[in-house]
Amino acid sequence: MFITITRDTLCRIGAGAGVCALLAALFFLLPQDGQDAAQTAAEAQSAALISDWGLSFQTNGQPPVGNVPADTLRQWDAYYVGDTSEKTIYLTFDAGYENGCTADILDALKKHNAPACFFVVGNYIDTAPELVQRMVSEGHIVGNHTLHHPDMSSITDKDAFAVELTGLEEKFTALTGQPMQKFYRPPQGKFSEENLKQAQELGYTTVFWSLAYVDWYTDNQPTDEQAFSKLLPRIHNGAIVLLHSTSETNARILDELLTKWVEEGYTFGSLTELAG
Repeated sequence: MFITITRDTLCRIGAGAGVCALLAALFFLLPQDGQDAAQTAAEAQSAALISDWGLSFQTNGQPPVGNVPADTLRQWDAYYVGDTSEKTIYLTFDAGYENGCTADILDALKKHNAPACFFVVGNYIDTAPELVQRMVSEGHIVGNHTLHHPDMSSITDKDAFAVELTGLEEKFTALTGQPMQKFYRPPQGKFSEENLKQAQELGYTTVFWSLAYVDWYTDNQPTDEQAFSKLLPRIHNGAIVLLHSTSETNARILDELLTKWVEEGYTFGSLTELAG
């Protein structure tokens, strides 16, 4: 087994026992064969999987490359893109609070018979219960965006992590009388490998995204043209689209946006299909 040693520990060894003892210590701490070296590299790679979710768009109309591969994510029941052989779009909205835009968004979704997932936080359920009820009654998924919207990658305690998800579940069930469907989106896209494992152990599918744009600054909203310039050329098979329900631009353009995507041959799928 490979043992990690810090620079300070090496200095203390060298000062107390001389250079020869230091070299001997280093010899016994080094991996003794290729298998140990490979294990060490794998452990280092695993430890490094603490990240902000990120994408690289290389060709318009094609799925972007995530900073963690899709196949790697799937081992923890996590996704950022669906079946890239199918012209299906998965619509998701992050809903941190309500500012009057969600009703128009729901109207556009209803007009197109398009299912969506709204990832809500505890404050949203407390302050906009009627909209949460409407989401449910119109066939949308209400997903888990945590109770308090913290940086979940900074939470290493398993119980503390669980409280952020189960606390929101309890609020949702108290309001609707239904169990929450287990789809989870990490706030701000911040995650670690341990987070993904913990969510999986709680029965959750973690959902990242393959298409988004800067729509969350309510005092600096994109124009319609700016929104279309990002959302139309970059749409792709199996896209998981992230929009924010606080965006006035999204509320204004959604009907036209969905129409344009349908004209390109796309249909709208539910996250329940994505996860099989």
